Amino acid sequence: MRTRTMYVILKTLLKYAGRQDFSNELISAKKLGVSYDEWSYIMILLQKAGYIDGVVYSQTLSQRFPEIVDISKVGITIDGIEYVEENSTMKKIGEILKEVGEIL
Repeated sequence: MRTRTMYVILKTLLKYAGRQDFSNELISAKKLGVSYDEWSYIMILLQKAGYIDGVVYSQTLSQRFPEIVDISKVGITIDGIEYVEENSTMKKIGEILKEVGEIL
């Protein structure tokens, strides 16, 4: 599930890169069908890996996990673009999602 969610986030950010009609709702936990905690974990993980930027998060000493503060400037990085385009597993998932979309 995490791999699929990561792929959808990256693919969506790539599709809307530089476009004014992008909305954070397109990559929200609700839209992706995952819990907010799972989504938050994935967003922070993608940023730490260098695939996206613009995720502002904080973590106090009393918090076990970081908390997202803002994603209004989220975007895909060059590394994220390369990952989507070159990763064979991601391509396979993309093809499966495309086929499922065509079936539906």
